Amino acid sequence: MLPALIGLGAAALASAAGYQSMAPTGQWYGRTFIGLGRGSKKVALTYDDGPNDPHTLRLLEVLARHEVHATFFMIGQYVRQRPEIARAVAQAGHVIGNHTFTHPLLIFESAAETRKQLIDCRSALTDAIGQHSNLFRPPFGGRRPATLRVARELALEPVMWNVTGYDWNAPPASEIEKKVSRKIRGGDVILLHDGGHQAMGADRSQTVIATDNLIRRYKDQGYEFVTVAEMIRAISYPPSPDS
Repeated sequence: MLPALIGLGAAALASAAGYQSMAPTGQWYGRTFIGLGRGSKKVALTYDDGPNDPHTLRLLEVLARHEVHATFFMIGQYVRQRPEIARAVAQAGHVIGNHTFTHPLLIFESAAETRKQLIDCRSALTDAIGQHSNLFRPPFGGRRPATLRVARELALEPVMWNVTGYDWNAPPASEIEKKVSRKIRGGDVILLHDGGHQAMGADRSQTVIATDNLIRRYKDQGYEFVTVAEMIRAISYPPSPDS
């Protein structure tokens, strides 16, 4: 009986460990930023897998119309292909972070390969836009202790999310909006996609529409859209009682 219970316990632990390696809000393997916590009226829109032609540029038009700044986690190989799109994002005042060079699932990569992925993406971003943020988002959300250790050795701040629109398979905008609205409570980091990790040119037209509608909806409810960098600064340097 005891060996069976030990076996079940080990299986449950292994299952939990696997879940934590991919769970956006999991903190078993090290601290990652997932937002300000419930109650804040600030929310951060984040976009993965760009730059992507033409939808990143169309998204910039929507964000500019609403005077909203977002956070873009870019894939280095696409930055190399279309540096002018990355520059347009930076020139519009948005924050740009590291999303590796080729978008591998890092839980299966060595520390050396993880380091190379992050350094190569950083080099691509530096060549395209110069100075950029120290934010890093692991592809698919996959990380393990070595992943986060390497990131911090490179002075990168790991960023996850706590709300997602599940838009990577290009569902209708109404479905993206519905999935975000079910979860959003304030203080959230929202995951959306302006590109696709498999190739340049992924259709993100529905995400662009959903973004427009979500900003309208939540601005009307008194929410403020900020970047992840602004959220982190708010935690690091909270306002004084007299301010």
